[in-house]
This record gives sequence, C-alpha cells and structure tokens, in this order.
Amino acid sequence: MTSHIILPTVPTQQSPSQVMEIKMMAKNVNASFGKMRVLHDVSLDIYTNQVLAIIGPSGCGKSTFLRCLNRMHEVAGGTMEGRIEIEGHDIFSTDAVLVRKRVGMVFQKANPFPTMSIFDNVAIGLRLNGGVRKSDMKDIVERSLKQAFLWDEVKDSLNKSGVSLSGGQQQRLCIARTLAVSPEVILMDEPASALDPIATAKIEELIYELKRDYTIVIVTHNMQQAARVSDRTAFFYIGKLVEFADTKVIFTNPSNKQTEDYITGRFG
Repeated sequence: MTSHIILPTVPTQQSPSQVMEIKMMAKNVNASFGKMRVLHDVSLDIYTNQVLAIIGPSGCGKSTFLRCLNRMHEVAGGTMEGRIEIEGHDIFSTDAVLVRKRVGMVFQKANPFPTMSIFDNVAIGLRLNGGVRKSDMKDIVERSLKQAFLWDEVKDSLNKSGVSLSGGQQQRLCIARTLAVSPEVILMDEPASALDPIATAKIEELIYELKRDYTIVIVTHNMQQAARVSDRTAFFYIGKLVEFADTKVIFTNPSNKQTEDYITGRFG
C-alpha cells in the first residue's frame, strides 16, 4: 500500500506492547443530541502513559467521544448510553467535578481567562478546589508552567494578562492550567489546529514529554501529527469506530479499506 504518511525515522514512541495497563475503558458507548445519534456502540481501551490519537473526517463523532470521557458531553445537553471506566470505576458513579479533575481537557481554541493574569490563569483550578496553601500554590504554578514548556517565556511577566501571550503560548498556558490540578488523563481536542508550524511543533514536543506522567487522548485532523505523536490510533467514521490499532499499523498496514482510503487522502 502506498501511503502519504511519513512516520518518524527515529524511535520517538514507546512501543505499545511494552505498556498494557488500561487507564480508561469505553464499552458500547452510544451518544446522542436529542433524537440524533452521534456515536454508535464504540468500545476501546486507553492505555496508561500512552497517546491515543482519534482521527476521522469532520462530523464523525471524534470530539463527542472525547467529551464523553470526562462527562462534558452532558454539559452540552447530550445523553450517553454504555459504560466508561477509569481504572475500573464507572465515571457515572462519581461526581462529574471529580471526574473532570482526574480527566482534564484542553480545547481546540486557547481560552485563557481574559481578566486574569498568567499566574491566576494557572492557579484558578487550585483556588476553586481549595485546600492549597499560598506558598504551595506558587510552587505548583511554577511547576505547571515548566511542564508546559512556558516558564522561561513568562517567569518575568506572571502578572500580565493571559491574553497578552501569542496563540501558541496561550494554548500552553491552558495546558499548564489543566496540569495544575494534577489530572491523570489529558484530553486534547485539535490543540494545534489554530497554530503556526513552529507553535504546533512545540505542542507536539510537549505531548511527547507529558506522556511520561500522563495518559493523553488527542483528536486531530492532521494525519502527520497523529503519526508523529501517538502510540495508538482510532479511526472513526459516521459515528462508528472503524479501526483501532498501533499507530504504525494504522498508517502502514490498516486492516480496513475505509481506513486506508482516509489516511491516503481518497476522502475526508
């Protein structure tokens, strides 16, 4: 098969066969908005300290599935059937706020709070959760900004508005805000789609570094990006999971012709 996807020429990914611990599990997930069914019987496992890329054409249910993983789907008025677990526990038997603390989310468009400083944008979750001393908060903010590869760029301007930063810096600020509350899983919905190539490269490098400590699920339309950053890839089409396998398999030897047609640009 001839593919337009160029996989990394150096070993930048941990072999999926080396890590088999399941962090989250989706079983027979159906999601709807009113009478419109968006997801149809989706089942897959998300592995600890790996990056799962979800690919597929627009409107195929990628973002809806992502939002189901931390119960954001219901915030938009949607409903869901089936079961989603984190470390064996049903997320619907736990308070939604606690679920979202364990499963953080970074949205497609950077959304720093415009009336808050850089420092306060990172600290807001800590303040809302309470129980963090002021001295500890400073340390956590610094640590989070360092994890997001942003500290060196903003350490002398923490009191400036979060929206004073460039687009790529704002997205990394939002990632730092997510990291500050110590999630276990990070969901990213097209986190680099609005960024230039240099900022996109920084986000991809950040994703690779973060998977050492976090489990990451990323929705992307960028096939090259999926090939570069992920360990496993799930291909969705018209609300259904068509194929789910190691990323190298998906991009070099997919078992489904729909998958092959999509990644080689025949549709999408």
